[in-house]
Amino acid sequence: MTDLRASPLGHATTWADGYDPRLLFAVERAPLRAELEFSDALPFRGIDVWNCYELSWLGASGKPEIAIATFEVPADSPRIVESKSVKLYLTALNLVRFAAREDVAATIERDLSAATGASVAVALDGPEAFGTLPRGELAGASLDAVSLEAVDAVPDADVLRAEGAPVAEALVTRLFRSVCPVTGQPDYASLQLRYRGRRIDRAGLLRYFVSFRRHAGFHEHCVERIFVDVWERCRPEALAVYARFTRRGGIDINPFRTSGDDAPPPNARTARQ
Repeated sequence: MTDLRASPLGHATTWADGYDPRLLFAVERAPLRAELEFSDALPFRGIDVWNCYELSWLGASGKPEIAIATFEVPADSPRIVESKSVKLYLTALNLVRFAAREDVAATIERDLSAATGASVAVALDGPEAFGTLPRGELAGASLDAVSLEAVDAVPDADVLRAEGAPVAEALVTRLFRSVCPVTGQPDYASLQLRYRGRRIDRAGLLRYFVSFRRHAGFHEHCVERIFVDVWERCRPEALAVYARFTRRGGIDINPFRTSGDDAPPPNARTARQ
């Protein structure tokens, strides 16, 4: 199991001024997934979409260049990378010369693929495209006005229930918060749950979502726990869970998990991101 004490999280760090892929700190997915107690086969598909807003390097002449980087990490990769280590890795490129933007993308793609153990797609958008990048809020009926009689201190899947005639709907909350498993710093997100099946009780679902407020977990694992709990307790015919986490260290992470073959929603930055 990965020893998180060895990660750069929660420790003073020095900023490298040269290319160094060893800065990427990988975290095994398997131990966290074992806590969810599903069989060896993953009950979902999906990707983790990363947006990195503080990427810079030097062009061939030494002139600084900038871009927004987007990474797509497959959900079936054996490892994730810790976000602070990605920031350190990208910052180390600030004084490195590259002949072309495509060389930067190829370098990052190679290093992230090696760190995660899967093929990671990397795209760079330069300043000429910044004004065209999509923005928007998650689609669906908001749960945030639902009254709650209690808010649990820890996630409790027993509050989830579904009954009645089948429906197909998307439900959204902007009240989600969890905490970093190492530093305890808060992580905020907008979250969308799309399903087809017996109607899920909205008060119970919101109560479950806000019970993550003190829960220590990586973004990806929180989404996977939500998926598994809803899948097992509510037994929908189809399910997708998508979270847009707010930016930390110039990076936002947006995990998507689905029971089917549907593509992830557009990578549209929300107002809080």
